[in-house]
Amino acid sequence: MAPRKKASLDYKFPHPMDNDYQVGHTDTLQTFINAWNNRDTHPIHPVWMLTGPKGIGKATLAYKIAKMVYGNVGDFFIIDQERNIDKDGKAKPDGKVISVYTVRAMIDKMQMSSMSGEWRVILIDSVDQLNTAASNAILKLLEEPPAKTLFLLVVHQLANVLPTVRSRARVEKMRPLTMSQLRDLCVKFMPEDDVSTETLRLANGSFGKIASLKSSGGDAIYEDLLGVLNDTRATISDIMAIAKKIAPHPELHGILLDAIAHFGLADIYPVATHAIADINRLYLEPEIGIFKIITEIKKCL
Repeated sequence: MAPRKKASLDYKFPHPMDNDYQVGHTDTLQTFINAWNNRDTHPIHPVWMLTGPKGIGKATLAYKIAKMVYGNVGDFFIIDQERNIDKDGKAKPDGKVISVYTVRAMIDKMQMSSMSGEWRVILIDSVDQLNTAASNAILKLLEEPPAKTLFLLVVHQLANVLPTVRSRARVEKMRPLTMSQLRDLCVKFMPEDDVSTETLRLANGSFGKIASLKSSGGDAIYEDLLGVLNDTRATISDIMAIAKKIAPHPELHGILLDAIAHFGLADIYPVATHAIADINRLYLEPEIGIFKIITEIKKCL
């Protein structure tokens, strides 16, 4: 067997604003284009919510739409982690929440912008990261949207959005990417890497998840996990060794559920789901909790 091609791990993916390589979601794009082209006879909905799993290209599509709409740079306003600020106006890209100060700063800029008569776009990536105060500030804006202003709201989990915000939006549910679409993206952005069919399945339609798996070595760890589960001669030491590989990466704990699905063990899925949720809460050493789950899976094979 030929040796596995080693991943470069030095991935440089373009920012969604700079990415013109849109894969999939042609239905959602066409829906917007139709609405935009007919806006003179049927006023276009001012708030579009693009929702779906992380890593499927929602932000890329949002920026593509934005470029179709706004008149000039001064008519485009972005709320995201890169522009997050604290109460003193200092940058605070903590990767977790977007503050109300960030939203207020955007509103101030919008109100001071020149009224060129062109359409303006407000893009939020993502609504999931808005804290409660920020969500309420956006809600006030949505209650009486400014004229000729389009809101593009990127949402990963619709359940995380305030119902009052959701009720004011046109919700476009975007589907996970197909295996073929994922492979196209891998060829485009990861041409030096050998992305296996198993990794494509593991991604569940998210190219972002493939990038995360390759960067963390999670794809190789998953193959090792399946190897241990398939090996009737695997020892306790073998199981603990793979548990220690998984433990330091919380984003990889879900591969235990993927392994359960791989072997068709639906009966233990609910129990394993709760056990994974409890790992960091109950165990000072997460590998112990993971070891127990892997052992339970192995018992069922």
